[in-house]
Amino acid sequence: MWIDSHCHLDAPEFDADRVEVIARARAAGVGLLVIPSVTPATFATARDAAQQCNGAYALGIHPLYVDDVPMDAVAQLADALQRWHDDPRLVAVGEIGLDGFVPGWQDPAHRARQEAIYAAQLALAVEHGLPVILHVRRSADVLLKHLRRCRDAGRPVMGGIAHAFNGSPQQARAFIELGFKLGFGGAMTFERALQIRRLAAELPAEALVLETDAPDIPPHWLYKTAEQWAQGERGRNEPAELPRIAETLAEVRRWSLAETRERTSANVRDALPRVRIWCGE
Repeated sequence: MWIDSHCHLDAPEFDADRVEVIARARAAGVGLLVIPSVTPATFATARDAAQQCNGAYALGIHPLYVDDVPMDAVAQLADALQRWHDDPRLVAVGEIGLDGFVPGWQDPAHRARQEAIYAAQLALAVEHGLPVILHVRRSADVLLKHLRRCRDAGRPVMGGIAHAFNGSPQQARAFIELGFKLGFGGAMTFERALQIRRLAAELPAEALVLETDAPDIPPHWLYKTAEQWAQGERGRNEPAELPRIAETLAEVRRWSLAETRERTSANVRDALPRVRIWCGE
C-alpha cells in the first residue's frame, strides 16, 4: 500500500467532506495517512482524524504558529505526549522545526522563540523515544545544529522525516547521517523544480518518502495562479493524489510504480517505527 507520510487531514479545508476524502484515498491505494498536528489546539483533532481514517498522528508545535500559541504550549505538548504515550497511533513528535522564510525570522526575538520551542520539542521527543517530523524551510543548517547538539550531549533524536525537503545535497546527506528520511511531494511534480528532482533522483533510495502535505503543496495539475485565487478558485491537495505524485519519483528514479510504492512505504516504516503496527508487522 501507499503511505502518505504527511497529511493534515484534520485541517478545516476537509471539514465538509472528510469521509469522502478518506474514501478516495483508499480507492487510490493509499492505505495509511500520517497526520501531524500544528498547535495544542489541533492535538485532539489530529488524533481524532487518525482514528477516523485508521491512520497515525504526531503531536507538535509548528514554527509558523509560535507567536500565536499560549506561553504554556510546550507544557501542553508534554502533557499530551504523556497522556497518549501508549497510544500506538502516536508515531512522532511533529510537525516541529524552523521556518526561515517568514519575515519574523529577521527579528532576533522571534527567531529565538522559534529555536527555543524547537529545542524543547526535540528534548520531549528524546524523552518519549519518538522520532520527529521536521518543517524545513530555509532553516536546514540551524535545524541540524540543534540535532547535533542533542547527539553530542548523549541524547540523540531517533531520526524521523525532514518534510518537504528542498535543501542542498550536503544538507540532505547531513540529515540522512542523523537517521532522517526526506519527504517529497507535490512540489516535485513541477518541471521547473530542478533541484528537488535532482535530489529525488540522486539521493540514496532508502532515504526517500512520499507525502502530500494535503491540503497544501498541490501538484502541478491542481496548482492555481494568484489570479485564479483572486477569483475564488482553490487547488486543494488531498491524499488520493499520492500515487500520481509518485509517478514523478518513479520517472526520475527509473523505477516501476510498484517498486516506488514498496520502497517509499518501507522507508516510512523505518523512519516512524510505530507505523509498523498499522502495516501488520
